[in-house]
Amino acid sequence: MRGLKFLSSVILASALASTSALAADINMRLHTLVKSPHPYNDMADFMVEEVAKRSDGAIAIKVFDAGQLGKDDSVIGEMGLGTIDLMISSTNNAAKKVPEFQIFSVPYLFSGFDDLMAKVGPGSKSEAFYQGIYADRSLNMRLLALGGSGTRNLSNAKGPVNALADISGFKMRTPPSPMISKTWEQLGTLPVSVAWGELYAAVQTGVADALESSIPGYSGAKLYEVAPYLALTAHSIQVNHVSMSERAWGKLSEDQQNMIIEVAQEASALGIEKAKEYEGALVEELQATHNVTVTRPDISEFQDALAELKIELVAEMGLEAPMAALTAQ
Repeated sequence: MRGLKFLSSVILASALASTSALAADINMRLHTLVKSPHPYNDMADFMVEEVAKRSDGAIAIKVFDAGQLGKDDSVIGEMGLGTIDLMISSTNNAAKKVPEFQIFSVPYLFSGFDDLMAKVGPGSKSEAFYQGIYADRSLNMRLLALGGSGTRNLSNAKGPVNALADISGFKMRTPPSPMISKTWEQLGTLPVSVAWGELYAAVQTGVADALESSIPGYSGAKLYEVAPYLALTAHSIQVNHVSMSERAWGKLSEDQQNMIIEVAQEASALGIEKAKEYEGALVEELQATHNVTVTRPDISEFQDALAELKIELVAEMGLEAPMAALTAQ
């Protein structure tokens, strides 16, 4: 009996060692910029679990959330070098490298999440368009999936927003996207560029009065502490990308490559469901627990103010090609 127990222990130890060896074959680092709760981190955790399971432990992913590996600009550079393997983030923050991503900052571009996924999801013209852009720009990255991670809304430190006139003169923090900056300028604010990781301090010190973000991003970064007025403008649906370094991609077999694309696409679908879940629950929690004042302004006023600008910006910023890809569904 002791001999059988010893043999069983040896077999189990050998199996565990074999699994560890396989896991050590391909180890990847995945970057997100946000703190939990946030769809990006849910997507990342899903990828960790599913990639490990579907690769039989051969591929291990470790998540570095909350910008531990740096800001998106620097992470994209590192991915080009192959020193970071994967990222899940907003297309807004990649607009310097991929200016065509600015099309997703056009306000009121999608009627809802279903419309978004029909236009950017797996097999869409837009997905193929951006995969081609990645290759043409020699970014040394590969686009695995596009998706959505929540509506973007306005919050500020000054007071409730019930009408467009209420935001006039706000120092409005915008991400590094000329499209977003011009949008908020048209709406009567004064855009200021502040990195996401510096935003809390910027609002706290008065460098910025207001910001636009997803509700999970607003909650996760505790921005309600400095900007306790939330207006549900839903001016855009935040589009996210799941991207991989070409160096990491080249380490995978064809089967593993197909598997990781499949997992990334499933993670994007999960991100949308989580975004819907968080938005409803978080708005209630922000009001009840954090004393956030929530308003629901008439968005038609915002839409009317931006109608002509939307057409002008697409032409001015040379975004006809990505717009055509979106409308060719």
